[in-house]
Amino acid sequence: MKNHRSPQEVNAGSMADIAFLLLIFFLVTTSIENDTGLNRSLPPDVSDNIVDIKEKNLFEISINNADKIMAEDDIVDSKNLRDKVIAFIDNGGISNGNEAFCAHCKGNRLANSSENPDKAIISIKTQRNSSYPVYVSVQNEVIGAYNFLRNRESLRLFNTTYETIYSDYYNDEISEDQKKILKERLEVIRALYPQKILEPETVNN
Repeated sequence: MKNHRSPQEVNAGSMADIAFLLLIFFLVTTSIENDTGLNRSLPPDVSDNIVDIKEKNLFEISINNADKIMAEDDIVDSKNLRDKVIAFIDNGGISNGNEAFCAHCKGNRLANSSENPDKAIISIKTQRNSSYPVYVSVQNEVIGAYNFLRNRESLRLFNTTYETIYSDYYNDEISEDQKKILKERLEVIRALYPQKILEPETVNN
């Protein structure tokens, strides 16, 4: 007599619950990294404008493959870079009586350095293997130099820092009339120390 046994079955009744619990676990424990980067406004795509830049109005910073920072052909520490950039932008080297004379500049007014903050350009050049953290640190020092000068002029003109005006301008609780005043002040300070940063293409070697 044949034995008719029914085949064994796996109880899958709880599989859906297990899958759901695993899904919840990974949703709770997984962290998603935020994108990081530098906020920049790119210039318009105009290729037919040729700008003649005097060599003394150009401050060149380069980062080599070994992450060494060079400023005007000298190796510098990132901690000293900000002071050099400030001295360059704030030099005011053009002579008094000239239309472009910088009355608010407090630099050494060297004849071989920048003539006016409006003409001063910071060039940041990197090589292919330059690391991103060093590049960001250089950017921070350059922006820090501009912020220092803008804060100084803002304190002189408006008795408050540029950074305070900037943060107040983006405060949703202030009125439109106040925003208009803050915007005008921001434009005044930015005109005194316009941020001009040139980043040529990355060098392969």
